[in-house]
Amino acid sequence: MKRPFHRVLAGVAMVTGVALALSSCGFGSKSGADSATTINFLAPAYSDGATGTKALWDGIIAEFQKQNPGITVNLQMESWNSINDVVRTKLQSQSTTPDILNIDAYASFAGDGLLYPAADIVSAPVLADIQPAFAQNASLNGAQYALPLFASTRTLFYNTELFEKAGITRPPKTWAELTDAAKKIQALGGGVSGYGLPLGSEEAQGETSIWTFGAGGSWADGDRITVDTPENLEGVRAMRELIDTGATQPNPGATDRKDVINAFIQGKIGMIEALPPTIGQIAAKNPGLRYATAPSPTKTGNPVTLGVADHLMAFKKDGAKAESIRKFLDYFYSAAVYADFVKHEGFIPVTHSAATALAEDPVTKAFAATLPVARFYPSNNPKWAVAQGVIRQQMGTIAQGADPAQVLQRVQEATK
Repeated sequence: MKRPFHRVLAGVAMVTGVALALSSCGFGSKSGADSATTINFLAPAYSDGATGTKALWDGIIAEFQKQNPGITVNLQMESWNSINDVVRTKLQSQSTTPDILNIDAYASFAGDGLLYPAADIVSAPVLADIQPAFAQNASLNGAQYALPLFASTRTLFYNTELFEKAGITRPPKTWAELTDAAKKIQALGGGVSGYGLPLGSEEAQGETSIWTFGAGGSWADGDRITVDTPENLEGVRAMRELIDTGATQPNPGATDRKDVINAFIQGKIGMIEALPPTIGQIAAKNPGLRYATAPSPTKTGNPVTLGVADHLMAFKKDGAKAESIRKFLDYFYSAAVYADFVKHEGFIPVTHSAATALAEDPVTKAFAATLPVARFYPSNNPKWAVAQGVIRQQMGTIAQGADPAQVLQRVQEATK
């Protein structure tokens, strides 16, 4: 099962509490774990089964070790439900801190001086191969510390059969066109909804960001979290206006993203903003669904979207392992190896070379064009974790009549 890619784990290193026992498969107890040629790698499972994440990493590691017989990579896999606790526990001792960690949040580790700069753990050609927007998103105070693993952006999925029935000839580019199309689809009846608007607690900040970014808004200005701005208000009001037309699914304030995706796959919703793995879900659950993708509608029609990336990062500890880490990561980011990994996981490559190699892949075809216009959560700001938590709790209330301005004010107040 795919992990909800966007779900930010910011603040992992800052969470306090009673340390949990190490996983039985942990590498902390392995003898020789501090050898300069032994890499301890902690990673989450994005997918399960015989061809899932663990199998992919096992294959990559086996081939790397075959080509580099002096280096050993010890892999520890954890679920996304447990990796927070495992990371927190391991960071309590230098001897158990992983050498390489795959997670989304890196800023607190970099801010505490725990990570190698990216330039120390991959070669210059690898750094140059990474999409600039994602490299910038992996940087703190002008220096890149993390390596984007792969990308997830959003794009509009629309049901072409419902479009035809409603007499809609092209996908909407603006909010006005989106609202008009949603109303026409809603009018078809039969339990079909025009637009799926998930403002439930699962990921309200994701859907909201698509609309606020679409109005020219942002969640941060430098070091300051900026929620209560005219642009963000315009985006939230646009969502409220769509709700008021009755052209969304019932009770959007309590609907999670997975619910609207499933309804779209069943042919019950005309349009949704969705993720790269949605393509694989459609192929598995309803391969006969007639659909297409298009850029996310915005206020003016100029494309912009939400981008999210999980990262690889390396803890410098005593500094002795940089060369071994660099060899492993250079191997992983080589075009053929990295492209195969991304293709199997169903996300978007963040390197130019892998994007070229996967040019005919359905996910890359649908989403590659979104990368240059992707904008990001300010996840390198420690107050963002608070802001997004309040957005999850509060944004759905606009569907019950709450004033969008007051909702944004409450979120802003929580960050002070």
